[in-house]
Amino acid sequence: MAIEVGTKAPDFELKNQHGELVKLSDFRGEKAVVLLFYPFAFTGVCTGELCALRDELPKFANDDVQLLAVSNDSPFSLRVFAEQEGLEYPLLSDFWPHGEASRAYGVFDEEKGCAVRGTFIIDKEGVVRWTVVNGLPDARDLNDYVKALETL
Repeated sequence: MAIEVGTKAPDFELKNQHGELVKLSDFRGEKAVVLLFYPFAFTGVCTGELCALRDELPKFANDDVQLLAVSNDSPFSLRVFAEQEGLEYPLLSDFWPHGEASRAYGVFDEEKGCAVRGTFIIDKEGVVRWTVVNGLPDARDLNDYVKALETL
C-alpha cells in the first residue's frame, strides 16, 4: 500500500543516469519534489509519460520544483533511454538493492519485479502532500500534477 498524504517522505539516495548520487533530502527546505515512479524505460506508456513531462518541463523543474523519475532499470539503461528521448531531468535507478525506494513508498509490485505508476508530490519540508497510484497499463494525467503543485 502506498504511503499516504501527510506522511514524511522516506529519504533515499539513488544514482541518476550519469552515475551521480541524488538524495531526496538534499531538496528539503529548497524545492518541492515531484517524485514519479514508473515500471521500465523503453516501454510504450512509460516513454509517453516521460516525454510528456519533457515537453512541459518548466512546470515540473524550476526554481521551486524538482522532478525525479525513478525506475528499477540500471543507470546504464537509463542513460541510453534519456539520450534517445532527450530527457534532461534526473532518471533515478532503483536497481540495487532492487526496488528499495519503490518498496519504501509502497509502489513495488513483487510479482512483476518493478514499480507501479506512483506519483508523490512532496513539499519543501519533506511531507507528502498529494499522491496518485495507477496500475502498470494506466498512464497518469500531468494536469493533475500541475493542480497539486499549485496548492503548495
